[in-house]
Amino acid sequence: MQLIIKLIDYFITVSQGLAIIVIGTGMIKSFIIFVKDSMFKTESREAIEESRLEIGHAFSLGLSFLIGASILKTTIAPTWNDIGQLAAIIGLRTVLNYFLRLDIERRAVGFK
Repeated sequence: MQLIIKLIDYFITVSQGLAIIVIGTGMIKSFIIFVKDSMFKTESREAIEESRLEIGHAFSLGLSFLIGASILKTTIAPTWNDIGQLAAIIGLRTVLNYFLRLDIERRAVGFK
């Protein structure tokens, strides 16, 4: 049982670390896209839209890793309070992810 708990703790840490890396990388890439596009494109709106698409994808993937970490965290001796908190966290993150994907799709259609 201790091995399973340690393994779950390891996966929680890895999942949270991946979320940090994905979101951080997305922020950096989004900034680079914005700077590059604002220098070489005539409309600054295009630069903003492309950078928002990039950061939106990163946020969506990062939220998915964080949801996974939250689910794993609750598998170790959950209380009803833990389960309620997990449900609230997953609900909020799912709603955020849903609207983020809608925005990404709407903006992506505008670029095609």
